[in-house]
Amino acid sequence: MTHDGRLSLPESEMTWRFSRSSGAGGQHVNTTDTRVELIWSLTDTTVLSPAQKELAASRLANRLVDGRITVVSSQYRSQHRNREAARVRLESLVSDAVVPPRQRHKTKPTRGSKQRRLDAKKRRGAIKQGRSGGWE
Repeated sequence: MTHDGRLSLPESEMTWRFSRSSGAGGQHVNTTDTRVELIWSLTDTTVLSPAQKELAASRLANRLVDGRITVVSSQYRSQHRNREAARVRLESLVSDAVVPPRQRHKTKPTRGSKQRRLDAKKRRGAIKQGRSGGWE
């Protein structure tokens, strides 16, 4: 973990792909590969424990393709900044996914909340009661 609570993933587990980015930048955009695709394998990583892998797999199920997560960044004009942005996004995504779920503490409804619920039911019943009756 880094000092801001984000998980630190080793560079050796990451695969990078670069392509031309769209958007502003003039002729520079047409000649340089600034768009970054970062591919990281959840199944092959050595950083996470088996329990963390399982938790991350369930939480990131919609992002996983063959056990891999792909993060794309093309918001900056330089490849270096896009690489950093993609890495930060991946690390925060994985960090959030491996946080264990918090235990829920059972609580009783308060007297006020019970009273408000009953009052609302009475009001609703009165509205429905008012609908019965004929057209005068």
